[in-house]
Parts: sequence; structure tokens; C-alpha cells
Amino acid sequence: MRIIVYGSLRRKQGNSHWMTNAQWLGDYRIPGYELYDLGHYPAVIKGDGEIDCEVYRIDSSILAELDELKNDRRDYKRELVQTPYGSAWMYLYLHSVEGLKCIDSGDWVHRED
Repeated sequence: MRIIVYGSLRRKQGNSHWMTNAQWLGDYRIPGYELYDLGHYPAVIKGDGEIDCEVYRIDSSILAELDELKNDRRDYKRELVQTPYGSAWMYLYLHSVEGLKCIDSGDWVHRED
């Protein structure tokens, strides 16, 4: 299976160690989503923008660990989306983003630029 990561799980980011045993397939700019700043990590919702992400091949044990990291899905839900590398899971934020800073560039790594 595959997963899309767009924030702290990306290469050289604070939680990238969770992806150590995953196989990086490539970068992808996915349309139809917006990225918001929650502080130490981002939120993604469906919208009119595009976000920069990385696609990885993972196994079920990595997926289970990521589900735990994402607060047992209380803040996020997984949705299957299409990528050039095949369908992949992506975590979408479940709460309101009202009042949160939108990262217009869609790139968490360069959000301060």
C-alpha cells in the first residue's frame, strides 16, 4: 500500500523517522486540497489549492503506527486518493480550520519562505 505525507513526516522534518522503513516513491503536488498551520504540524482539508507531498510504499505495521500518531483518527481520517504512483492513503483534518493560517504555497517544508 501507499501513503501520502505532506508535513512533519516528510524527509528532513521532525517526524520523518516514522518513515525510515518506508520506500520513497516520489514527490507529488496534489490538487484539490488546502494546507493549514497547526503549530508543529499541518492540517489538510479538501479545497481549491494544491499541496506538496511525498508518496511512500508502506506495510500494514507502518500504517498502524501512523494511525496511532494521528491520534487514533480523532483529529484525522484516512482517505484513499489517486497519485501517479497509484492510489495512496492521505490523512485529512476533521476539525474547523477557521482562524488557522493557510499556507498558500501548499508546501509545509517552505512555509516560512
